[in-house]
Amino acid sequence: MLQALRSDGKPLRAPRKAAEVLPFLEAYIARKEQQAREIEQVVERYEVKRMKEERAYQTMSSFRRMLSGKKPDHHLAVEYIHYVKKPMEQVRKLRAEIEVARQIMKDSKPGDDITVPDELEDIFS
Repeated sequence: MLQALRSDGKPLRAPRKAAEVLPFLEAYIARKEQQAREIEQVVERYEVKRMKEERAYQTMSSFRRMLSGKKPDHHLAVEYIHYVKKPMEQVRKLRAEIEVARQIMKDSKPGDDITVPDELEDIFS
């Protein structure tokens, strides 16, 4: 059987009925929201830990501070990028995906035919 191809060489996707897609989208949204919450919790735990370390360092006597040492600022910057900035970028991407899925749900009625975007197509496979 001959399959139609898009300009990028991938097969054309057949439109799906909204009634078939909506339950999957609801589960997809719930899963993505849970992932976003988990990432935000990890970031929050890191920030609390960082504040505790800073507070403990500030309460030390000057002699103890001199002996204990402190992480160099560039190390703190790298930690911030690794533990806060990159995970929050992931959260923004997840929120954008959630918004696309919600828009599909909002714009469709159960009898409509929906063409699902490629990034959401994997939930139906």
